[in-house]
Amino acid sequence: MKAIICTKYGPPEVLVLGEVAKPIPKDNEVSIKVYATTVNSGDCRMRGFDLSGVPLFQKIIGGLILGITLGIFKPRNPILGLWLAGEIEIVGKSVKRFHVGEKVYARTPDMKFGAYAEYACLPENGYLVLMPSNCSYDEAIAIPFGGLTALFFLKKGNIEKGNKVMIYGASGAVGSAAVQIAKYFGAEVSGVCSTANIDLVRALGADRIIDYTKDDLRSENGEFDIIFDAVGKITYSKAKSWLKPDGKFLSVLTSGHAKPGVQELRFLTELVESGKVIPVIDRKYDFEQMAEAHRYVEEGHKKGNVVITLKHN
Repeated sequence: MKAIICTKYGPPEVLVLGEVAKPIPKDNEVSIKVYATTVNSGDCRMRGFDLSGVPLFQKIIGGLILGITLGIFKPRNPILGLWLAGEIEIVGKSVKRFHVGEKVYARTPDMKFGAYAEYACLPENGYLVLMPSNCSYDEAIAIPFGGLTALFFLKKGNIEKGNKVMIYGASGAVGSAAVQIAKYFGAEVSGVCSTANIDLVRALGADRIIDYTKDDLRSENGEFDIIFDAVGKITYSKAKSWLKPDGKFLSVLTSGHAKPGVQELRFLTELVESGKVIPVIDRKYDFEQMAEAHRYVEEGHKKGNVVITLKHN
């Protein structure tokens, strides 16, 4: 099968198209024909072994952990990619929950990757769920990364109906999902974005738009119950004056890591099927354009998600 091989840590050019053996599912696994995967900032950091922007202590600890789990000089598994959407082609003999022909979206096991390939084998008790019935593969894969991350942090902030919530970086994969999920929970949402993304963030349901290129954020005084930095660009010291006395500041860089779960993914599926959350796609790239997609994501200006499509003969 075709796969994108990461030959070493480095710039997007280390990702090359290659041929590898098609995986064979174990008794408890399903084999998935992959039709879509995605590229996000985390994928780029893994490919480049990049810990820039992370506080020094976390950088040291994180670097050691990454080196041990991923590989010291190059990825232990050269096929990167965490999220995939596709069709079940084979089920292992002990699999009960899934059947051949079902459309699913899933996350590969922690730090084992493997989504940048035409086929992947995953355990039935892993992060594997039926796709929303109203989505294409491309649309489905634009949901879980940003959606699960946003859901994790908003729940960590104990979001409630009537809360005033600021989403900083409201047009990205995480931010665009956070705006919609916060609205679902009944919050009053202020989305922070650039001028170019105002229409998108407004269309996602934000009650108020703050253009960080023009508006003076220093005028925001003690207004918000929750500030969620969805892009890791601000600090608590900067945001403190914008919060109510008991307000909470959350950042994708400093407030923990979202842990995907099947129940949370099913919850997102329900939100999508009911129209409460819509997938946001910035660009689509062919599988062979993986390096180009990584290069674009690394520029840091994408709106929503970048999707990779796979075509099968």
